[in-house]
Amino acid sequence: MKRSEKVEIVNILTDEFKTSGAIVVCDYKGLNVPQLETLRIKAKEVGVKVRVVKNTLATIALNNAEIEGIELKDTNVFVWGEDQLDVTKVVAKFAETSKIFKIKTAYIDGEVCDAAKVEALSKMPSRDELIGMLLQTWMAPITNFTIGLDALRAKKEEESA
Repeated sequence: MKRSEKVEIVNILTDEFKTSGAIVVCDYKGLNVPQLETLRIKAKEVGVKVRVVKNTLATIALNNAEIEGIELKDTNVFVWGEDQLDVTKVVAKFAETSKIFKIKTAYIDGEVCDAAKVEALSKMPSRDELIGMLLQTWMAPITNFTIGLDALRAKKEEESA
């Protein structure tokens, strides 16, 4: 790889890391190409990016983005995106299905996190799910009232017949 290509990769990653809400570093050693492509496809569906990068280039990009505390060793795949929950859900779901894929560390909300926090965040409901739950709670009294009125109507019709 030429130096100009390396500089371009570092610049792209630096910009991406600065704007991302979560960056998760995972060990992909032992995964074959179709399995890695499955991860990329699942991630792309929700707007999450996946990339295998050399540790030296990733370290430079992380330092340029003013992200400190992530130590990179061995084989790493970076998964990042703007929405923290989307990133953690993609990674945790893939780690469940693949016994080889392991979550190493993450950078979420300005701090370095371990795999346990990533898994905990992945179990939280998304924004859309929370809105649905809220609407369901708001609609429950109206729904129950209409069911009661319908039962009263049916009872009155039955008595008059």
